[in-house]
Amino acid sequence: MSVSATPLTVSSADTSGWRLLYRNLSRSRSGVLGLSVLGMHLLIALIAPWIAPHDWTLQDGYSMLQPPSMEHWLGTDHMGRDLFSRTLVGGRLAIFITLLGTLFAVAWGSLVGILLGFLGGRIDEWVMRLVDALLAIPWLLFLLLIIALLGQQTWTLILTLGFFYGIAVIRVARGATLDFVSRDFVTAARTRGERRMTIVLRELLPNVLDTLLVEAAMRWAWMLLAFSSLSFLGFGAVPPTPDWGLMIADARSMISIAPWATLFPALALSTLIISINLSADALAKAMGLDRAKAPV
Repeated sequence: MSVSATPLTVSSADTSGWRLLYRNLSRSRSGVLGLSVLGMHLLIALIAPWIAPHDWTLQDGYSMLQPPSMEHWLGTDHMGRDLFSRTLVGGRLAIFITLLGTLFAVAWGSLVGILLGFLGGRIDEWVMRLVDALLAIPWLLFLLLIIALLGQQTWTLILTLGFFYGIAVIRVARGATLDFVSRDFVTAARTRGERRMTIVLRELLPNVLDTLLVEAAMRWAWMLLAFSSLSFLGFGAVPPTPDWGLMIADARSMISIAPWATLFPALALSTLIISINLSADALAKAMGLDRAKAPV
């Protein structure tokens, strides 16, 4: 029988846990705001190609660097492309890559972390020293090196981001697991002769799931920032793909004469990352978690 360490167990089959989660989230103004903005971003990313008023790849030499107007609501860039349409579509690739990357990072990092916390001993010690060594590597240089070697294909970006950010998830999952490995229900499972992976998946995973959900939200925000940084440096999205980081990079040299070309994609990226962080904070509080005391 699983025991939860927090006031709320979202892994329970009882729907009262979900009702309590919804009630706690709805009481948080910042959480409601964050979830609303996040939902808006996700909706726009889904329907952007159908609501964009202009072709986001169409270049117009007679409309370069036009300020916001009735025809071009957010102005145009240095190639005469409509910034409103490009900003709408600019989040699709980033959200797609980082969402899949986050799922991959949390999946493999959680599995390894829970298993290490359960096994303990020398294996745990050796692997955690390796984790510490990998986390000491400057993340941007690490990502640039791997992507430069393997290329900028979508799946390369997903797997590279997912691998690197999954390393930090190992520490969080292991730290959360250590609170449960000595509990009676784990001892009983061992006594019954259950396999290690059975104990990990059936006994430990449900009890650390709330921590992992919050961790996933945090990693998603950081991964979005990392992907946008890669695009800014020319190692993420490939031109002429509309991407916020790439749009900021293209317009940075003209910020004094056309600040709108940098401002609007930067605002879009900032509001998405802030909304994810607000949602993660509200989710942590609704589940009775303290992010400040979480293992990092």
